[in-house]
Amino acid sequence: MDGRGCEDYRCVEVETDVVSNTSGSARVKLGHTDILVGVKAEMGTPKLEKPNEGYLEFFVDCSANAAPEFEGRGGDDLGTEIANTLYRIFNNKSSVDLKSLCINPREHCWILYVDVLLLECGGNLFDAISIAVKAALFNTRIPRVRVLEDEEGLKDIELSDDPYDCIQLSVENVPCIVTLCKIGYRHVVDATLQEEACSLASLLVSVTSKGVVTCMRKAGKGSLDPESIFEMMEAWGLESSWYEPDVAELAETSKRVGKVLHTSLQSVLHKEESLGPKRQKVGFLG
Repeated sequence: MDGRGCEDYRCVEVETDVVSNTSGSARVKLGHTDILVGVKAEMGTPKLEKPNEGYLEFFVDCSANAAPEFEGRGGDDLGTEIANTLYRIFNNKSSVDLKSLCINPREHCWILYVDVLLLECGGNLFDAISIAVKAALFNTRIPRVRVLEDEEGLKDIELSDDPYDCIQLSVENVPCIVTLCKIGYRHVVDATLQEEACSLASLLVSVTSKGVVTCMRKAGKGSLDPESIFEMMEAWGLESSWYEPDVAELAETSKRVGKVLHTSLQSVLHKEESLGPKRQKVGFLG
């Protein structure tokens, strides 16, 4: 409807370090979709089943101004759905190095509380949120910790008070979500609200920069036949192991869709970081 090709994204605006009282933050604008993400690192106890790992917790709040249907408690169900999807995608060792968040096995670890705020909803929420989460994790700085042990074997935790003595998370394997909406016989990337209204079903796939799939789920009330799913998977350039033998080889153009998003985002994040504190910030109220 806006002149883009079926595999073209709208212009994405990314800004990090926009909220001062967080360990990391980012704001992403994708068309008329506006997302703010803040990450706070707090010390806690590892989960019993994973005693040598930290973990992430996701909270999603839909602003009443984001869409008319979010007034009152209208956005609660959507917020829960998004939070559950993010947990499945990001809270695993193939996406984030959770062992690096462990301070002292079975006793202390870092818990990353990821708060997502939907400021405006203009379509393609999941993709925009995943970009914002990855950008916020890239911006996250965790204080360096030292574990001290006394003569009796008791351990004490000492946090560095140097603001520059911190750990930066590796986000190389953190995936981005690519959503394809089925409209008629075509599959559209980065659908607007109007395009989503014409789609009965869509497929969400989280893909790393190397094309590795970490999660896949269907959204919408419509159905997707296997042939449609294979066609959608071709557009993401997923690993060949996901295909049946009779599926045609990937088209070069569609192969790049998932990977180009990562490449562009990483380039923007590193460029912004290289500017340091001198860079101009638009900020949350900009």
